[in-house]
Amino acid sequence: MERKQFLKYLAATSGLLAMTSFDKLGELFEEQDSIMPVLFMGHGSPMNAIESNIFSQKWAALGKEIGQPKAVLCISAHWLSSGTHVTAMENPKTIHDFGGFPKALFDVQYPAPGDPVLASELVKMVKKTQVGLNHDWGLDHGTWSVVRQMYPDAKVPVLQMSIDYSQPMQYHYDLAKELAGLRKKGVLIIGSGNMIHNLGMVAWDKLNDDNYGYDWAIEFNELLKKNITDKNHAALINYPALGKAAFLAIPSPDHYIPMLYALALQDSQDQISLFNDKLVAGSLNMTSFSISRNTISHNTPDVPGKDTANAMDSL
Repeated sequence: MERKQFLKYLAATSGLLAMTSFDKLGELFEEQDSIMPVLFMGHGSPMNAIESNIFSQKWAALGKEIGQPKAVLCISAHWLSSGTHVTAMENPKTIHDFGGFPKALFDVQYPAPGDPVLASELVKMVKKTQVGLNHDWGLDHGTWSVVRQMYPDAKVPVLQMSIDYSQPMQYHYDLAKELAGLRKKGVLIIGSGNMIHNLGMVAWDKLNDDNYGYDWAIEFNELLKKNITDKNHAALINYPALGKAAFLAIPSPDHYIPMLYALALQDSQDQISLFNDKLVAGSLNMTSFSISRNTISHNTPDVPGKDTANAMDSL
């Protein structure tokens, strides 16, 4: 092939590749008549990924009710970073970022694909900061433990966005608002953490008791729910002002911040519904919520929880 012909061929194929990428982008980001819900999931013990219990069965029920989105974007408590990043690989690895649990949990692989096109589009959407494209992280247990129960066939593309741990609460809330357009394009956004998360005060002897919480945890759980249902986002952003219970419930904000990402995406037409409203081992809660235009059923399955008295150092 002569050089001139080769250059023509290269130009033509490059255009074809660009058109293919553009077509994929258009198909992925075409606005829909419906708007996707947003979820905040109290993910709790990694064992919830493989157990059938009151929490995981609710996640599975949500997956069926919502249906398969075009993609899932998860903000997990377990990816703390300097700067904000989004996974951009074709095939994110399954990260087993915990210790002391049964081998069956370490054997789990969740081979959901990634979506580099969606990752690149997210980078363009966010103006508040520069979002980096990450090819090293993968899916940590804050993501796959929940999404695996919702979409067990691992066919839905899954991305994670990191938490810039150097930034204040208002920063995260404002950044999340810039993701709102993804809801109109078939992307399910999930914040995954726990609003009450004090591992240092876990009552190990009460681990299997149903809805056991210390007095301060009960108090703070009720205060959280009131502010969530009243749409008092300012109080939740400035949580230290909520009193002593807040300092006990949130000794560090890593598991709390994903809740703000979900909450920021609520608009005036959305309804908010609580589910999995349980306290665990005194100093943890599983309280979760959905944000949607249509009420999502939150009937809790009557399924007894299994023994989860395992190491909880990575919850």
